[in-house]
Amino acid sequence: MDLLIALVAAFIVFALLRGREQARRIALLGQVLGPYRIEPMLESLTEGYLRWLHEGDAERRTQIWGTLATGEQTLASQFSRFAADFARVPAPQAQISKLPFALPYAQPLLPGRWLFDARRLFELHARAIDALAQGSAGLPDKEHAYRMTAELYLMQHSCHWFCRSKTVASARLLARHRCSHAQVLAGVAPDTRRDYEALVR
Repeated sequence: MDLLIALVAAFIVFALLRGREQARRIALLGQVLGPYRIEPMLESLTEGYLRWLHEGDAERRTQIWGTLATGEQTLASQFSRFAADFARVPAPQAQISKLPFALPYAQPLLPGRWLFDARRLFELHARAIDALAQGSAGLPDKEHAYRMTAELYLMQHSCHWFCRSKTVASARLLARHRCSHAQVLAGVAPDTRRDYEALVR
């Protein structure tokens, strides 16, 4: 009985510490994201790609694509500025655990090989989104839409990973967009995938 009480108490303390740590990270990310409209623009773009794919009228498709191109440029610009702002976050606050689960306040105790820097991760996403928005890949429109969607979903996954854990981020990705982390990673540009895997694995 004493063991059970001790286990329950330990779980409660763990949950409280985890909640406090995640709240701190959410507040930090929210503070840096505050001046920007990255999340609503992400939703607008990904929904717009679907409208474009299902639009039967050629003239209307051209109009939608033009609007999407403008939206990509705006989002790329805003995310680049966000990444530059986040680069000023002190290194200890920017560390992300590679562990699949959240371990509150453990970052200072973990070996360096179990951590990576969110500042570098967001910089990676900024480069990838901007390069694609500039049309540097020269992809056909349908492939461009698919790749940009994957780049944006991977960026969103990284934000959730920073705030909570890789497991929670992957579960949210699957629940919200009906695709797995592996599927999204397979859909991004080869350079993105190479640099991402080198950083987080």
